[in-house]
Amino acid sequence: MCGIVGYVGPRNVEGLLLESLERLEYRGYDSCGIAVLNNGTAKLTRAQGRILGLIQRVNGDASLEAHGLPNGGAAANGGDPSNGHGPSNGDVPTLRCGIGHTRWATHGRPSENNAHPHADCSGSFLVAHNGIIENFGELKKRLSKEGHAFRTETDTEVLPHLVEKHFAGNLETAVRAALGEVEGMYGCVFVSPRDKLKIVAARQGAPLVIGVGEGENFVASDAAALLAYTSDLIFLEDGEIAVVRADGVELFDSGGSRVRRLPRRVEWTAEAAEKQGYSHFMLKEIHEQPQALRDTLAGRVRADGKIELEEEADILAHCDAVDRVNIVACGTSLHAGLIGKFLIERFARLPVEVDYASEFRYREPVIDDGALVIGISQSGETADTVAALEEARARGASLFTICNVVGSSIARLSDGVLYTHAGLEIGVASTKSFLTQVTALELIALELARSRGTLEPEEVRRRALALRRVPDLIEDMLADTSAIEAMAERLAEFENCLYLGRGINYPVAIEGALKLKEIAYIHAEGYPAGEMKHGPIALISDQMCVLAVAPRDSVYRKTMSNVEETIVRDGRVLGVATYGDEEMPAKAEQTVFVPDVEPWLSPLVTTVPMQLLAFHAGILRGCDVDKPRNLAKSVTVE
Repeated sequence: MCGIVGYVGPRNVEGLLLESLERLEYRGYDSCGIAVLNNGTAKLTRAQGRILGLIQRVNGDASLEAHGLPNGGAAANGGDPSNGHGPSNGDVPTLRCGIGHTRWATHGRPSENNAHPHADCSGSFLVAHNGIIENFGELKKRLSKEGHAFRTETDTEVLPHLVEKHFAGNLETAVRAALGEVEGMYGCVFVSPRDKLKIVAARQGAPLVIGVGEGENFVASDAAALLAYTSDLIFLEDGEIAVVRADGVELFDSGGSRVRRLPRRVEWTAEAAEKQGYSHFMLKEIHEQPQALRDTLAGRVRADGKIELEEEADILAHCDAVDRVNIVACGTSLHAGLIGKFLIERFARLPVEVDYASEFRYREPVIDDGALVIGISQSGETADTVAALEEARARGASLFTICNVVGSSIARLSDGVLYTHAGLEIGVASTKSFLTQVTALELIALELARSRGTLEPEEVRRRALALRRVPDLIEDMLADTSAIEAMAERLAEFENCLYLGRGINYPVAIEGALKLKEIAYIHAEGYPAGEMKHGPIALISDQMCVLAVAPRDSVYRKTMSNVEETIVRDGRVLGVATYGDEEMPAKAEQTVFVPDVEPWLSPLVTTVPMQLLAFHAGILRGCDVDKPRNLAKSVTVE
């Protein structure tokens, strides 16, 4: 993953691909590359790091790495990337074709060799791919036995080899047959000098859009890459394959039947395209959470419920000497860690402490080689979390990391890592990063339980399958947020608010209060509901809003008792409850409902209203929700 572009037409293809990739830089990436068809051959240029390095290679400032392709060599500098055309023969323009990619590493470390596009043994079939091929291990093993040679650590590389195996003169037929063997999710584009001047694009779970021009056509994973060239777009649906030529686009469903769909004209600016029609990045990123969770689970929870984590996480399967867990993090990541404490202690039966990373090394922690210390950071560069892990390392602990950025400081420092696949998060307030961190902790808890034998294998599978269903439930929640928006209107009227929750949902209350402070500038505090009688109850009056997070679980009745205590003291109660609950709406002024899930999964669904309430309250109060005052996205100094 992360960004795909493709072009067929008369323009200078190298320049156009590079310019389009630059428009996708906001998504984040660790390597990049382009593949261009020219005079019946394919040229591949790849680079680790930023697009500037790729531009230098394409322009001949460094040698072009052919990676086994025919006629590898320095690509020509094509002049103006937007408007320049290739050489023409009279009035007939010379058509050219190419694909490009910015990669955010999943399988295989960030490197030039693992950068996309990837090719088969002969260099005749090239692909750029977003997503996860879940059964790539089995496919790679079988293809290797058949004589295919693999050069990378990626799951993607099986795709061009499968196309090579099935090719019999027609690229789209070979792609359809190849994808029929694939399990997982993908948005991918294929080119080949053996069926030249076309791009075959296919989607299953990862977005792709076709840009329609005059005598030229485009492909991208994001409309932002295309709007400089065309506003006429065709958005592919899951299971569809598109054949893109300079003079037209053909769409087919998974069975090969023709699909007819007219382009849709969009009137977005480049920034609006980055927001994909949403008013703010924060709102877009909240709505991206179902896909972010699917991406974090993809390749890790199989369709049969079997958990298969990457080699980087092997330490979790060999932790016999571990007798306790310490979680260190800051801010929202700390709240994810509090949820992780419930999960790991319940499933793996290991004692867990959760520390503010900023305090951990200053309290002389009791840490030795029996401790597994888990650091959580979206960026992987949070200064306090890095320092906490360094302190734990000095005391002999094993280190594990949950983060969103491959190759970051805490990932390099640790013995093991589980990357979330939230993608780039532009809004300063963490939303999809938080839910993917919680998802990662659920995977870690289940894997520790499996390796320690504290849950039976069938129970681990059952729970993994339940986790796999959650993204669909969140997607359903986000389809209609009118009740949350109505509640936000009430919430925005207050200057003080208490968020209450019990059990595994008290960290959700704390996170919800933090979001309201960050985004709407309303003073808010999150508490375990049982602690209200130990001080905060003194604040209750008709000027105090109390938001109760009360899904139907083993502590539901306890939470409702706190709601009663609030009401008799004239507090204004808002509620988050499970669908079908009749008691909360009878007591609260307004209630938002969430899906009925197993209690250990409930933070994934109860968090979403917390985020949207803060967002809409912030908008109503005129706040800059994407860039709250005084805050930075990553805190890289102490």
